[in-house]
Amino acid sequence: MTARVPGHAAARLLRHPSFALGAALTTLLVAAALLSLVWTPAPPLAMDLAAKLQPPGAAHWLGTDAFGRDVASLLLVGARSSLLVGAVAVGIGAGIGIALGLLAAARRGWVEELVMRLADFTFAFPALLLAIMLAAVFGAGMVNAIVAIGVFYIPTFARVARASAVAVWSRDFVLAARACGKGRWRITWEHVLPNILPVLIVQATTHFALAILAEAALSYLGLGTQPPQPSWGRMLSEAQTLMFQAPLLAVWPGLAIALAVLGLNLLGDGLRDGLDPRLARQR
Repeated sequence: MTARVPGHAAARLLRHPSFALGAALTTLLVAAALLSLVWTPAPPLAMDLAAKLQPPGAAHWLGTDAFGRDVASLLLVGARSSLLVGAVAVGIGAGIGIALGLLAAARRGWVEELVMRLADFTFAFPALLLAIMLAAVFGAGMVNAIVAIGVFYIPTFARVARASAVAVWSRDFVLAARACGKGRWRITWEHVLPNILPVLIVQATTHFALAILAEAALSYLGLGTQPPQPSWGRMLSEAQTLMFQAPLLAVWPGLAIALAVLGLNLLGDGLRDGLDPRLARQR
């Protein structure tokens, strides 16, 4: 027995206002990142000091920054950086964390205790602290930011996967599979993982939004994406000294971060309501 998303659940998702709005905002974010691969209003790294700090206009839709770079182009390329960091960091955290959580639930005993204690130990190193440590040893950069965020997510995914898997292991269909002679790993792959997948998808969506925030914070502090690669966080950092001269320079990247995080959070809420049958029955 495995969990599936029936047709009526998919229809319910499409009617869910949070899911619809979240999906629209997330699609806009992905479209902006993909568009930046083939087109931007202007070369994003081209500097024109004679045109610096221009207000929005026909030549530069969102104006220019202190170096004369087109802000709209920087935002489009910055979306690509945010998506890359979020996707890889969540992939690292989910890939390792889910495997450890499933291992702990399948083996129990000292294996479960070891995995959970390792998760507690990892929680002692927040993403910011780990990023500072990596920057001190290897230098600041996008790769170190991805590693820091991904490692910080491992214990979270491990705990969620372990708790959800333990509940599934006590279900009747799993007991029946064990009585038929199926091994622990086959049961984990065929029965446990498919039944906890909706919970993990929601967790990944929520953590994707947090990863975008973390990347922006690390770039703001100079520990994330490095020049000349555009980044929303670094755009905010560069705009803080020009708040009175050109306040819109801080508004655009701040608005981009807010909409991206809002869209992913709404998408996660909609998925949670649509994929959880208990919540579906209450609606």
